[in-house]
Amino acid sequence: MSARIFSPAKTAMQSGKAKTGLWVLEFDPEIPRKIDPLMGYTTSADMKSQVRLTFESREEAIAYAERNGIPFRVEEPHKPKRRQVSYADNFRYDRKTPWTH
Repeated sequence: MSARIFSPAKTAMQSGKAKTGLWVLEFDPEIPRKIDPLMGYTTSADMKSQVRLTFESREEAIAYAERNGIPFRVEEPHKPKRRQVSYADNFRYDRKTPWTH
């Protein structure tokens, strides 16, 4: 019963940074998932896979895991690489590919 502590990244459908500052503790699956033969759903008998605890800081999540004797690993968040893109570059005359509609 080990756990993973991480800070979730924003989804592809998000433009803002909502829910990205929190830290999450999730349990690793103990039993592999299987496909239900009748309906085709993916099911699991592991109840801990449904538990997802959120914390305000990394230290709170680590303290909770240590206090309850849960072995854990911490995954550091990846910082996004920002590219400076200028709108005027769309209309440059020396573009490598022509810009058309």
